[in-house]
Amino acid sequence: MSARPEYQLVDTPAAFATAAGALAGGRGPLAVDTERASTYRYGDRAFLVQVRRRGAGTFLIAPEGHRDAARDVFGEVLNGEEWIIHAAKEDLRSLAELGLHPGRLFDTELASRLAGFSRPNLAAMVERFVGVELEKGHGHENWSTTPLPPAWREYAALDVEYLHDLAEALTEYLDASGKLDFAFEEFEHLMRAAAESPAPKTWRDVKGVSTLRSKASLQVARELWRERDALGRDTDTSPSRLLSNQAIVEIARAQPTAPSELTRLASRDRMRPRDAARWLSVVERALAADAATWPEIQAPDPAAAPSKSSWERYHHESWQVLQASRASIAQLAEDIEMQPEVLLAPAVLREVIWQAPESGPHWGTHAVARSLAEAGARPWQVDYTAPLIAAAHAAVRDA
Repeated sequence: MSARPEYQLVDTPAAFATAAGALAGGRGPLAVDTERASTYRYGDRAFLVQVRRRGAGTFLIAPEGHRDAARDVFGEVLNGEEWIIHAAKEDLRSLAELGLHPGRLFDTELASRLAGFSRPNLAAMVERFVGVELEKGHGHENWSTTPLPPAWREYAALDVEYLHDLAEALTEYLDASGKLDFAFEEFEHLMRAAAESPAPKTWRDVKGVSTLRSKASLQVARELWRERDALGRDTDTSPSRLLSNQAIVEIARAQPTAPSELTRLASRDRMRPRDAARWLSVVERALAADAATWPEIQAPDPAAAPSKSSWERYHHESWQVLQASRASIAQLAEDIEMQPEVLLAPAVLREVIWQAPESGPHWGTHAVARSLAEAGARPWQVDYTAPLIAAAHAAVRDA
């Protein structure tokens, strides 16, 4: 078991300044993590930022109520420096909301996947490379709670306690297997992606909305989503706690006319009578609106890959290329001790194969490489997989 970590909780501008001074006097990369509360609160902002630096110690930064001060004070110390994070994607976005951005990055979770580990969670990797068993159990707490219980704070501090040791061990491991340069490409890609403002979510992004086949159902879904989003923002509540996505789709499809019917459709939400009345009024208001303002049914994107059954049935040769490419990539991934989805994301592979020419000359390696790069594959992934895809295309075409 791990020893109890030493840390300081800092939750005031004065304490921020003291912590920033200590971190500035430390040495080497900064181990960073966040704790968020998106299943409880609106948005995905960080309610706790853990930072550890050798020679400085560990600080648990609670920015709520003083976010501008946290941005100003810690931006001077953290921005442009090298960070170590485990599973950085979501952390980077919430840190960017605080105006905090790394200059360089080492993602220990991604490094572990590149190294070939199928269970790259922090506890497993720390135990394997550092020999310490981390305590578990508080990852899904409501981190907007104040004050934070001591056990939660210790859990949070442990998330950065061993990141320096883990990163150093993984660096040696990847270097020995010839994968370290791949890792650096992936880390750069992560930082670029995090620096881009994500497209705002809309009602069309709700899982299941695409299955609705009438304009009336789409109208109800849109208005339920809008009401839910506004209420969540006003009350700082996660929208999913107010009305689940599944309930939105089921209510939109059935268009209930009584509170009891709506409650049955949203049974998993354990809805109170007054909430059922509220959502029913939204349904009624949506359907009473001018039909000319209702959303249109969107036609499928002709450039998007079809479903498995449609692809296999109506584009058999292209489907064979996809299966042959998958098999070749899976074999190569096994040979270099890496999960196939790390070698090339399945979505990228599907997009590239769907765009492959169905007639004319063979699809050469250079043409495949261009398509892979346009679809978002990194250079090391292109180098490995473009020849395999080109060979699969040629083999199916010549069969």
